[in-house]
Formats: sequence, C-alpha cells, structure tokens
Amino acid sequence: MSKVFPGRWVLAPLFAAAVVTLAGCANKGMPGMPAASTTTAASGAELTTESDEGKARKRARTRLELAVSYFEAGQTTTALDEIKQSLAADPNYAEAYNLRGLVYMRLDDPGLAEDSFRRAIAINPRDANTMHNYGWLLCQQNRYKDAMTQFNAALAVPGYADASKTLMTEGLCQIRAGQNADAEKTLMKAYEFDAANPVIGYNLAALLAKREDWTRAQFYVRRVNNGPAANAETLWLGVKVERKLNNREAVSQLGGQLQSRFPQSREAIAYERGNFND
Repeated sequence: MSKVFPGRWVLAPLFAAAVVTLAGCANKGMPGMPAASTTTAASGAELTTESDEGKARKRARTRLELAVSYFEAGQTTTALDEIKQSLAADPNYAEAYNLRGLVYMRLDDPGLAEDSFRRAIAINPRDANTMHNYGWLLCQQNRYKDAMTQFNAALAVPGYADASKTLMTEGLCQIRAGQNADAEKTLMKAYEFDAANPVIGYNLAALLAKREDWTRAQFYVRRVNNGPAANAETLWLGVKVERKLNNREAVSQLGGQLQSRFPQSREAIAYERGNFND
C-alpha cells in the first residue's frame, strides 16, 4: 500500500499519495481496502457475493487484483496492461476504471485520468471512493469548485467508510485554494474522525500558527511530535510554536531532536543559524 503521507508535509501543495490511495479501487480480498459492494449495501440493495458474479466479471476481478498488486509495487505500465485485460473481460467494471484513473494520474496524464474517473462514476454513481479520487485530480488542476463538488458528493454517500480521508483531502485542497478558514473547519471535522492522523494534525497546527493562534497550534503539533510520525518539518513547526510561547526548554528539546535526527535538513540548518522565519 502507499503510505498515508509523504515524507514532507508541505502545508499547501501536499501531494497525498495516500490521499489518492488505492482504497477506492479494490474488491473484497484486498487487505486494507473497502469492498466494492460497500455503497450498494448501504443503499439497501442485497449484498453482491462471489456466487453472483458471472465468468466475465470473475476474470475481470482476477485481472484487477493483479493490477492492484503491480500498481502498489510501482510497476505502473504492467498494472495498466492488467487493467486493459480486466476491462476487455468486463467493459462495465467501475473499479477497473477507478484504478485506471489512478494509474494515469501517476503517469501525469490528467485527461485520461479524468476520462477514467468519469466512466467509473457513470457506471456506479454512488462510488464515493472514485468521487474522492476524481476530486483530488481536479484539485491538482486548480479546478477547486469542481473538486469540492466531488468531495461533498462522496461524503453524502450513506455508509461511506472513508469520510476522514475525504475530509482531510478536501481540507488540503482548500489550503491549496487559499481558503484557509474553510480548510480549518474541514480539517477539524477530519480530526474528529481520526485524531491520530499526523497529516491532519500537522496541517491544522500550521494553519493555526499562520493566524498566530499559538496555544491551539501547540496542542496539535505536540501530538504529532510525540508520536512516531514526527519528521524535520513537524519538529521545526514545533520549535517555532514553542518559541512564540516562550517555552525555552521545549524549544531546546525539539531543536535537539531536529539536529540529531535530521542533521542535513533545511530545518536543522535554519535552527542552527537562528533563522526562525525560514
């Protein structure tokens, strides 16, 4: 699986390999991914089981499972070939189009990615995971209004299991769009679902620090830095927040971690030089 966050959590342009995860493209039998039938069950229809599948869908599903494995391993073109065979077996397989969209995003072909997501949604208009992925694609193209439409549509699907993921991504998109007040509200909602998520905590702290709400920023960034996900960027934000609150001992402790754990980082060099506005 892709990681849940990239190595550096840049505030505005955070590229979430994990925001646009494989969560929306898999069938049952793929660990960590919601079953394709989730929204069907939530809407009151009878749950589809393996015995309901025709031979064509079974062949398509087998090929898609292989495609997911190749995609996760970074073998993107091989994954695309398996997707083509999956769709050849069953041209109406929405999950295959969703994964095709992610593949073309990775290949930096937004046109084909958008076509893929649109096809998936046309086949299954209640596929919240595809709406999520399509929303992030639109956000990367600075089509913010359309992106928010997709995120909100995903969140409106009854029984959607990944609301925290979509709220987080929507908040990051709002930051990218310069809508910081809206982003703070959205990320707060995401935090209520998933308080342990370091991407949510860091970006909330960064937003609060930006408007000089130092005490609240301290709360969120401390939780991140007290956990295993702390990195140079989160420690540096912690240093700056604690410095504004005149907590010299905390500044020294965080600065020491920054120097010992990430000595070659831009943040460690800035700390050594006393460039706290860097």
